[in-house]
Amino acid sequence: MKNKITLLLIMLLAGSMASYAQLKRFSIGPYVETGVPIGDFADVNNAGWGVGLNADIKLVAGFGVTGSIGYMRFGGKTINNFEFPTVAAVPVRVGLKYKLISILYVKAEAGAANYTGDLDGSAFLFAPGVGIRVLGLDVQAKWEGWFKDGTRSFFGLKAGYNF
Repeated sequence: MKNKITLLLIMLLAGSMASYAQLKRFSIGPYVETGVPIGDFADVNNAGWGVGLNADIKLVAGFGVTGSIGYMRFGGKTINNFEFPTVAAVPVRVGLKYKLISILYVKAEAGAANYTGDLDGSAFLFAPGVGIRVLGLDVQAKWEGWFKDGTRSFFGLKAGYNF
């Protein structure tokens, strides 16, 4: 009986350690971001702000899968008494991440920017970037383009915390 209890305790301990290791391969957390429009987008819209939820899954050899969903809003400018519309969207991104060194990574994401408010429909988005992650703090610089009826692109800065 004593051997069965010891075996059961060892199995529970091993199972909990395996579960903990699996959990450390996955992280999720909130983020905030800002974007500075470039090109034609900068002519009609102001800087934008956004919030969302980001998730990372570590794979092998420095590779990982990443995904996020959020809300991003760029206010419209007023030029010669004409108000350009606000651009607001719910971007849904998935991508690959590669760790160059322990804290530095590059990543490329693609997905859809689902417009809300004055605009309708969805735009294809592509967002390459570079970032650093120290403990749970994740800061990324990126370029992001939304492709529908032209291109709405911006340079962005994204900061979040992953648990």
